[in-house]
Amino acid sequence: MIFGEELQAWYQEHKRDLPWRETHDAYKIWLSEIILQQTRVEQGMPYYYRFVERFNTVVDFANADEDDILHLWQGLGYYSRGRNMHKAARIVRDQFNGIFPVDYKTLLSLPGVGEYTAAAISSFANNEAQAVLDGNVFRVLARYYGIETPINSTEGKKVFAAIAKENLDQNHPAQYNQAIMDFGAIHCKPKQPLCEQCIFRLSCYAFTRGEVNQLPVKLKGKGSRDRYFNYFILKDSNRLLMSKRGEGDVWQNLYEFPLLESDHTMDIVDILNDEWFVSYFGKDADLSILQQQTKHILSHQNIYATFFEVRLKGDLIQKKSNWDYVILKDLDKLAKHKLIFTFLERSNF
Repeated sequence: MIFGEELQAWYQEHKRDLPWRETHDAYKIWLSEIILQQTRVEQGMPYYYRFVERFNTVVDFANADEDDILHLWQGLGYYSRGRNMHKAARIVRDQFNGIFPVDYKTLLSLPGVGEYTAAAISSFANNEAQAVLDGNVFRVLARYYGIETPINSTEGKKVFAAIAKENLDQNHPAQYNQAIMDFGAIHCKPKQPLCEQCIFRLSCYAFTRGEVNQLPVKLKGKGSRDRYFNYFILKDSNRLLMSKRGEGDVWQNLYEFPLLESDHTMDIVDILNDEWFVSYFGKDADLSILQQQTKHILSHQNIYATFFEVRLKGDLIQKKSNWDYVILKDLDKLAKHKLIFTFLERSNF
């Protein structure tokens, strides 16, 4: 308990001023937790305010169109989070009478809510004695106790879960969880942790043995595959030809430009002679590069994207079912993934 008591004393002096800590509304806490998955607080804060302003209750969220959710989510990445949020909100509306659950077991039944998120919501909204385990907590515990078991191994998850539960302040679980998460985020950081000013410098295993940079240990994931995306920008007066992605791949249901995916980098000559390109744009089309190849990293994928401008001699030979012209002033209404969103921000359309 000494560890937890010192941690909470540190927290009282150094805690971050975050809007979702000023409420016990499980819906708003859920919003913040999902938004902050894979997202820094500084980046996620505007999105939190945006969602709360637009959808003040979980029922408002549930009643929205998916396109509206994804449009607000634009720029955060990991769009499956936004889709799962929409599914979860509809379950809360339909099965829980619009009252967001606050108990750990029920929360686990919602799409996109795993053990960490369920523990966070139940402890913050309901003061339920559930210990959180996120990247910050793993790092603090690994360094303080000198745990070399990989945090993403089956054995590691059991070891860390047991230690987290043992350290949890049963009387003040919400405060303890917030304390250890903040400590990892702003003090026991991944790089350049503030060890010399640390309240645990005399008792921390990693610091006293010079192993801070070696902990925590994490098993290497599978390698990434390379994909080559060739985007075609076709402007017709005040319209752009856009394409909506389908199911079963990255960026489901988001908008982009017509796309030819290849297994290598293609130049203009390659594309003009490509059977797919000719079948849609014709053999007399002109092509120029608007943006040289850029690399975009996703989980287990490296996307190499090149943007080409297409100029037709006549009309499109044929148009795919998921292609449609969009008036330029309406582009902002479409939910687009980051590659397209960034390209349009830098372009003069």
